[in-house]
Amino acid sequence: MKANNEMNQSTVSHEDPVILQQETFLQKLWSWLFENKVMLLFLLICVGGVAVSGNSASFVIENVAIRFGRNAFTVMSLLIPVLAGLGLNFSIVIGAIAAQIGLFFAVDWGFNSIMGMLIAFLIATPLAMLFGFGVGRLFNKMKGSEMIAGLILGYFADGLYQLFFLYILGGILPVKTESLIIPGGIGIKNTIDLTGNMKYALDEVKLVDIVLIFFVIIAVVSVFRIIAKLKKKEKSVMKDLIILLLAAAVYALTYVPAVEKMLMTSKLSLLNVFLIIAVVGIVYVIWKIVSNKLHPDPKFKALRYIMIIVAIVLLYALTYIPELEKILMNSKVPALPLALIAGLSLFNAAFLSTRIGQNMRTVGQSRVIANASGINVDRVRVLAMIISTVLASWGQLIYLQNLGTFATYGAHLQVGQFAIAALLIGGASVSKATNKQAITGVILFHTLFIVAPEAGKVLFNNAMLGEYFRVFVSYGVIALALAMHAWQRKKKPSLELPA
Repeated sequence: MKANNEMNQSTVSHEDPVILQQETFLQKLWSWLFENKVMLLFLLICVGGVAVSGNSASFVIENVAIRFGRNAFTVMSLLIPVLAGLGLNFSIVIGAIAAQIGLFFAVDWGFNSIMGMLIAFLIATPLAMLFGFGVGRLFNKMKGSEMIAGLILGYFADGLYQLFFLYILGGILPVKTESLIIPGGIGIKNTIDLTGNMKYALDEVKLVDIVLIFFVIIAVVSVFRIIAKLKKKEKSVMKDLIILLLAAAVYALTYVPAVEKMLMTSKLSLLNVFLIIAVVGIVYVIWKIVSNKLHPDPKFKALRYIMIIVAIVLLYALTYIPELEKILMNSKVPALPLALIAGLSLFNAAFLSTRIGQNMRTVGQSRVIANASGINVDRVRVLAMIISTVLASWGQLIYLQNLGTFATYGAHLQVGQFAIAALLIGGASVSKATNKQAITGVILFHTLFIVAPEAGKVLFNNAMLGEYFRVFVSYGVIALALAMHAWQRKKKPSLELPA
């Protein structure tokens, strides 16, 4: 009997690691499913909507690609305030207002094409910084109620905007272009057509020009870093020199006739986009492995990076399926907006790794701890709002030039609502958001926007139901996220500064 007990105990102890490993895997799987439940739900809804609507895969992918280039930048402008503890920034409407003021004056002064967009950016940016500063100061007086304050503030700003465009322009401030004024001499028309001046101004910038801009930025940053290190008598300038030389080598390739001919286009097919992402991903993994060989890190997991390479290769192999290859070749996105979205992704990641970015994370996690650490909480929150408002204004300019028309009194109204809904659909929350969630959310949200009317027509013989479903989704997702956030805070209250 004693021998049997010892055998059973030996068997259990031998199986324990396996059982524990299975339980850990199941726990991780359940945790992942729970954290991404909203994203998975809308993924299923999108798949069902595409199947019911009868739209072809090529039609859906082409339209999603267009909407992605048009809207992703604005959605990604929401990330920094979330991580800084300000929640969902409904006040990005104010950034959109700054963009529309800049765009109006650029049109009124007769600027065209890329020069007109640069003027619009130059006007909108300082306005957005001023507005963001004011919003940040107001939010510091309303800690804990930033989201409702941002929503109400957006309505208040819209009232001032309407007053400016309906009465002040043409009534107090002169307007040079008479065709922009409402008959009677006061106020601006409901719609401003950008065709012939700034429609597709950013979308038509060629790849070769983007490479030049990229090289100039890299060169300026590298030179400044080298000078700063030499002044501090630091010897670690080799890395910056290598980056500068690589950027110069890449730009030199644009003078090769075959390469120059290839870059004389303003649009990229999704197949080429995927190829670029795959190459960049593999180069990044190789860089990480080589860096670990030079400077070993005990936490480095080589298997993880090998699996990433395998996944990239397998996914790229799928593009050789004839039907999928045809769809990806026919679906194109403007190169410059896509480059700006990629640049913003890198900025978000790089900024949050800086000292200021780490301070923002600390403030977002706990204002008590941040205050005790000597961080100026109010200043950090104001900076987060300035950055978000400026980025939102740039995103609105990208959106309007692609749309080609400027609804004077309504283009900004639903910017915050739709951007926040897209972010939440991607799996973000009131207190956590990433680039990946923003990108996923834009794709799912706009897939739903494309197929909802047709799905409503097929199911209920009424396309308007699909339109109503869009509004229901945007408001419903926001309401669900806020309710879940309140429930989580009730279960696990966080440290906060007293009001």
